[in-house]
Amino acid sequence: LFVWHLKKTGIRQIPCQFVHLCHVANDRLITFQYFNFLKRMYVTQYNKDLSQRAKPKSDSIVSPFRELQQFDQEKKVIHKIRPVSPVHQPLSETSSRNELREIKSAAETADSVTPVRAEPKDDRQWKEMKLRLDDLPGILARLSKIKLTALVVSTASAGFAMAPVPFDLTCFLLASLGTGLASCAANSINQFFEVPFDSNMNRTKNRPLVRGQISPLLAVCFAASCGVPGIALLTLGVNPLTGALGAFNIFLYTCCYTPMKRMSIANTWVGAVVGAIPPVMGWTAATGSLDAGALLLGGILYSWQFPHFNALSWGLREDYSRGGYCMMSVTHPALCRRVALRHCLALIGLSTVAPVLDITTWTFPVISLPINLYISYLGFRFYRDADRSSSRKLFFCSLWHLPMLLLVMFTCKKSFLEKEDKGDLLGGNHGRAMEIRLP
Repeated sequence: LFVWHLKKTGIRQIPCQFVHLCHVANDRLITFQYFNFLKRMYVTQYNKDLSQRAKPKSDSIVSPFRELQQFDQEKKVIHKIRPVSPVHQPLSETSSRNELREIKSAAETADSVTPVRAEPKDDRQWKEMKLRLDDLPGILARLSKIKLTALVVSTASAGFAMAPVPFDLTCFLLASLGTGLASCAANSINQFFEVPFDSNMNRTKNRPLVRGQISPLLAVCFAASCGVPGIALLTLGVNPLTGALGAFNIFLYTCCYTPMKRMSIANTWVGAVVGAIPPVMGWTAATGSLDAGALLLGGILYSWQFPHFNALSWGLREDYSRGGYCMMSVTHPALCRRVALRHCLALIGLSTVAPVLDITTWTFPVISLPINLYISYLGFRFYRDADRSSSRKLFFCSLWHLPMLLLVMFTCKKSFLEKEDKGDLLGGNHGRAMEIRLP
């Protein structure tokens, strides 16, 4: 066609005719849009009942700034696609423009019909999180895990109460306060290190540092303001041994247990040691020395933590997987159940050792046997069934088992006067033997 035009028009009209020919060829070419239009026309002509279901896109994770707002259930709306009349003549420039206008208008009407709950413009904009002084105590309480801190202080108090020495109220208050401050510091540093991992877990995504309610600098300053006075109080106000145990526990929790949670399942055993140290601190605060009674109390807390934590982690396996934590319940589920049952049975043996070490009377193993057998039975159920129901029952049993066991242990404790009389009697017999040996 191009050669034929050249022969007809001549060399002088080549520029003008070439431009005109390009315009005509461009208008008459079959483009991708034209093929797409023909396909849509064919589909709508032979499938007149074709419909499309539009569903508004839902956020996978609720924004932490609007966590208290309840969203309505999403509604599904069905839109029908109107059939397009077939076009038998080639597309011109005006017809293609009209088609684009119709498509845009149809899209706008579809968007307007969809009953998506439109958010206010102010809510979609970025807002600066302002810290109010009224909210600061609650935020710091969640930063320090106040419930876990209360459990740590209560076990340290139990260790102080079980010590075979006269009760000193001032020393008891100083030891409890120092242990609580050390626990607050350790928990705050733990949350500071685990912000990117806590944000992936449903259980921890609302923590203060994850939500941005406080700055990391404020969290570190709070940890330092709790840890330094707490260790100083334990060292200077109680005794250096208790202060050293408190400092070692902070180091073990923040620098060993926290990074090991993403490396090896051995973190559970390290965390059990961290939980076993507070009653030992209470014993050393009262006596100033590490005795067999302190090790027995630490052993009871050590064994109790395995059925408690393993049952808890069994229901949080999905969360731990998303957070990247290496837990027994995720990587070694059979070992998780065996360890829980093993340490449930170990509580019976540790309760029997208490009167042998002259810490309690022989009534303690007898009275504590029913509750130890019950938690062992639940541990066996958890080992056999391996479901959420058995793990939940074992976890809730561990919540009341520990305070009940410590209360029974304190009730059956041997009094200080009995031990003193026994010591005097042994000392008198030793003196008589010395007198007999003397000439």
